[in-house]
Amino acid sequence: MARAAKAAGSARAGKLNTAELSAQHRALDRRIAALAIPALGSIAAEPLYNLADTAIVGHLGRIPLDSLAIATSALAIVGWLAIFLSTATTSTVARLGATDDGRAGRAVGAAYLVAAVWGVAAAAVVMVAAVPVAQALGAHGAVLAGATRYLRVAALGLPFLYLSFAGNGHLTGLAKARIPLQIAISANALNVAAEVVLVFGLHTGLTGSAWGTDAAQVVAAAAYARASARQENARPRRPGRAEIGRLLTDGHQLSVRTIALGVVPLAATAIVARLGPVALGGQQVAYRLWYMLSLSLDALAVPAQVYVSAALGVGDQEGALRVGRRILLLGLCAGTALGVLTALLALCAPGAFTQDPAIRHAATVGLLASALTQPLAAYAFVLDGLVLGIGDYVAMRRAMLLAIGAFAPLALLTVRFHWLGLPGMWAALGLWLAARSVILGRRWAVHVRASVTQGSERNRVMLPP
Repeated sequence: MARAAKAAGSARAGKLNTAELSAQHRALDRRIAALAIPALGSIAAEPLYNLADTAIVGHLGRIPLDSLAIATSALAIVGWLAIFLSTATTSTVARLGATDDGRAGRAVGAAYLVAAVWGVAAAAVVMVAAVPVAQALGAHGAVLAGATRYLRVAALGLPFLYLSFAGNGHLTGLAKARIPLQIAISANALNVAAEVVLVFGLHTGLTGSAWGTDAAQVVAAAAYARASARQENARPRRPGRAEIGRLLTDGHQLSVRTIALGVVPLAATAIVARLGPVALGGQQVAYRLWYMLSLSLDALAVPAQVYVSAALGVGDQEGALRVGRRILLLGLCAGTALGVLTALLALCAPGAFTQDPAIRHAATVGLLASALTQPLAAYAFVLDGLVLGIGDYVAMRRAMLLAIGAFAPLALLTVRFHWLGLPGMWAALGLWLAARSVILGRRWAVHVRASVTQGSERNRVMLPP
């Protein structure tokens, strides 16, 4: 009887523990969704600009579409070089925002100051170097002329894009991702409306598309600045040398990582450009759609970074690990679902971007191949957020540099054997994502083991003699 009662009690306890665990998971999922869903809009702002450009310019013909592919690939690198203004600021504000208002505010002020100075310098460089950059990516003739014009006009929006990065980092670090979502929706609506008027109404062609994006970036930067000034916590303050120096140090580490991250898609564009105009146009459509969809997975990296940083800021190692485990699981599930969605879109989406049957076919092939990489992208993006959350920017840099080695062999074979085409290029991109996942996964596993060891040691110390 005693054993039976004990067994029944254990069963009830097991059910209770299971119920409690499920309730904890549901609560954590709600916290993750509350930040990830709004963050998706702000993360997707720049890719949405490019997607709108592609959809509008694609109806102008092959040459404008190929020119856009070259120009946006170069601009992506220039934009990524300043993404540390968002990522580093997010971690700093999440870590300090709740405990030290003054330091967090000065860090935000440093982000805005560096964004303004760096943005003006980057715009000047792009304007001067537009021709050799486009040539290096395989542009020539009419495509070179179109890409150069687009680059020079789009460069005017870079300072405002960088200011938006700083504002996004501030608001995301405070876990107020709804504001960036509202800004992203408004700016993209303006972008589409302006481009339709300029390209089809005023017949300004490819250049009009660039002017429309510039206008949207100006409006977004103004909205971020206004929203930042209204925040009670971590309101932007005049930065000191310490805050600027810290941001530049973090920026150096993250920029090396970003250069390594950007080299691969840039190299992919340069290689595909050598496969011919049809392949390049198809890759522009396929990559922009894939990138837009995969960035919805990157939205999970935002709560990973913010919640891990915040937990570590108050010494809650177990909370940080719990967030990491849950978001990794959610990421893999979402990545698999997006892989299926990407494959389905391959059957119908290319027609919305171009009427050229050859380019539509190439885009379909590229999208079908890219669908297989979505689960890998999910795992890599979430791990990006987790490692950013623990503040190991050196590990981020190392992972990106080493992953290039996984991409290069098959990419070079695609140059040598053109029959590999877009499937060969996407296989190389898949190997790149897989290598990033393995390297960053090992770094996160080391952090998990160290945290478990520290917890065990604390428990031993607390035990009575």
